[in-house]
Amino acid sequence: MTAKRAISITLGLVGVASAVFTYRTFRSEMDSAEKRVSTGSRIMITSHGPIEYTSVGDGFPLLIIHGAGGGFDQLRRFESDIHLSELGFRLIFVSRFGYLRSPLPTDASTRAQADAYVALLDILGIDQAGVIAVSAGAPSGLQFCASYPERCAALALLVPAAFVPGQPSTAPNAPPLTEFFRNTLLKSDFAFWLATKAAHNTMIENILGTPSMVAERASAAERQRLDGVLMDILPVSQRRAGLLNDAAVVTHLEPADLPRIKVPTLLISAEDDGYGTFRSARYLAKEISGARLVIYPDGGHLWIGHEEEFQKEIEGFLRPLGSGANRNGDNGG
Repeated sequence: MTAKRAISITLGLVGVASAVFTYRTFRSEMDSAEKRVSTGSRIMITSHGPIEYTSVGDGFPLLIIHGAGGGFDQLRRFESDIHLSELGFRLIFVSRFGYLRSPLPTDASTRAQADAYVALLDILGIDQAGVIAVSAGAPSGLQFCASYPERCAALALLVPAAFVPGQPSTAPNAPPLTEFFRNTLLKSDFAFWLATKAAHNTMIENILGTPSMVAERASAAERQRLDGVLMDILPVSQRRAGLLNDAAVVTHLEPADLPRIKVPTLLISAEDDGYGTFRSARYLAKEISGARLVIYPDGGHLWIGHEEEFQKEIEGFLRPLGSGANRNGDNGG
């Protein structure tokens, strides 16, 4: 055998071994992701269709509304970071329309989603809840509190997507949902997973809306959180319908009836959020009476570097609910 032939065979074997290792790693991480989304939730059949949800803690209820790429499973990470259930709250995590086991209905508008929240709370026997809405979950959170003010006890909007007059979307310069992302990464769990490994910084910047320089200077714990949030989008194939619906909603945002929102309201964003949510946070703070606005100078869409400040803001804002409010029961969960 010639040396050239031997080198070719060796390289071929290395390539095969690398491919086998890559696929085994993918399969292992996907097994974990699939296990995560297949356990711990319930399907409630409501007058507005099936809704997937889970409930954690015992106390005054908080409805947690996830952002793009989310689901009931990812909000557990939110709870592990802030420990609200330990502060006397019952957290109700939902999967919005098109995410995981909550189907995408014909009418998947923010108003329809708000109606679905009410239908779920009715079955659970909850008359009033605090609302925490994140990113692309903000439009339906706003709609819930504006359309059903008597059901909303307080409203926290974190890096919120929202209508701003004169702007076609919350963030005209936001990382675009390209044809490649729609047609490749959203259809294939393997393609999305591979992109997180081969183009990690690009995914952090374009999917998580966090500048690469912010990610690079983050602490080890913060980098772990960034990586965890990115990997928690898997299985992306089970979130594709919701992601595409969110893209349509966020690029055609409609105004909510903000004067109807009279409850305590907290708005948090960052100046360098890749999705530009600081614009909508500032606008909402002006339009909602008494709203508290917190804009960090940096930190991106995940407020990296401000976790302690962020937790104190949330805890301080919600403490009055946990300390003195009526405890609603659960008749159906």
